This record gives sequence, C-alpha cells and structure tokens, in this order.
Amino acid sequence: MSVRNSAVSVAPRGARPAVAATDFESPAASQLDRRAVRRQETKDQIVAAAWDLVRDQGLAGLAMRDLGERVGMKAQSIYSYFESKHEIYDAMFHQGYLAFSVAMADVSIPNSHPADAAVDIDTVQEAARQVAHRFFEFCTSDPVRYQLLFQRTIPDFVPSEASYAVALAAYQATRARLANLGVTDPEAIDLWTAMLTGLTDQQISNDPGGDRWERIIDRATDMLLGEIAPHIFKPRTERKRR
Repeated sequence: MSVRNSAVSVAPRGARPAVAATDFESPAASQLDRRAVRRQETKDQIVAAAWDLVRDQGLAGLAMRDLGERVGMKAQSIYSYFESKHEIYDAMFHQGYLAFSVAMADVSIPNSHPADAAVDIDTVQEAARQVAHRFFEFCTSDPVRYQLLFQRTIPDFVPSEASYAVALAAYQATRARLANLGVTDPEAIDLWTAMLTGLTDQQISNDPGGDRWERIIDRATDMLLGEIAPHIFKPRTERKRR
C-alpha cells in the first residue's frame, strides 16, 4: 500500500539524521540553567535554616549573622540571595501557606443544602469538626509558623503580592467550606476564624503540648454551627423530638 503526500521522508543510507535546533542548547544557556538551579537550591537552604533558627530562638530572633553560620556563609553573602530580612520572612510566609493549603486540601464540609437530596446533619457536623481539628493540629504543631501566618508578630512585615495570593486562596477555601452550609455572611466567617485561632492561641499560650483546648473543639464547633447555621443545626434534643 502506498502513502501519498506523506510527511515522512527516508534519509539516504549512511546519511546523518537531521537534528532540530531545539534538540540541544548552547553551552552558555546550559550553564545559566545550572546556575539558576544552584541559586534556587541555596535560597531553599537559607529558608530552611531560617525556620530552624526561629524555632530555636523565636520568630523575632532571626539574626543574619546566626543564619549565615547555619548555612556556612558570611551574613553579607546572604544579601546576594535575599535583599532583606523581610524578604526571607516573605519566603517563609509563602512556604507556610502552601503547607497550610496542602494540610487543609483533603478536608471539606459537604454541601448541606442540595436540591435533590435530604441533608445528612450528622455527616455535615462531623466534617465541620474535622476541619476545625485539622486547622488546630496544623497550627499547634508549629507555633512559630502559626505566629508568622496568623499573627502580626514581625513589625512592618508585609507579605509580597505573590505570597499574599497564596494566603488569600486559603481564606477563599475557608469561605467555600462555609458556603456549603449556606453561610456567606462575612461576620459569620469572622466568627469561625476567630473561634479556631482563639482555641489555638489558648492552647499554645496556656497548655503547650497538652490538650486542654483541643478537648473542647467539638463542643465549640457545635455551638458556633448552631449560631451561624441555625437553619441546619438544631439543638440535639430538638432533633431527637422530631
């Protein structure tokens, strides 16, 4: 069978196959790529060392001299990778919110008001509790990271647009979870975040390593759901009578 107008051609025997210009890159370009990779690796090492340092000495204890010692370079050399200490905090902020988004990604509150199905109150309630527990566990597992992400601990630090976009996406995910309850009131969302951060603050400040406030997460979640979504969450005694 013959093929007409084929785009495939056969090279003469012994001829070298043609090589497209895109099949290789110049030594100069390859060297630039390697430099970029090494530079990013060094920046990642600096940020990792910064996390270790602040976990040892507190979030405000990020000293460039100490940081330089941890990565094996002079403090002044760090400024060739980060223009300022706040830029390092920004990289940490960005990393922290990426980790937070990953931690919360697989927990959600199912839609509690579908048009074609009955609402399973117990399932929705358990999912809401799971969201609250996941937030609490993420924050209390690393108090320094929690301070950077959710408190204004560093004077004059403002995250960059790119880092703030990651934080905003995490907040929008929280709004989406509550929207599944039919809750869109901004004040209700503020109550939700205030409850979670309040429990976290109390645990970190007054019972570090314990579970005093962790034990009341379910109770606090149920109380708040009864306030912000009363059309769904009735008192248990009322539900049993019905």
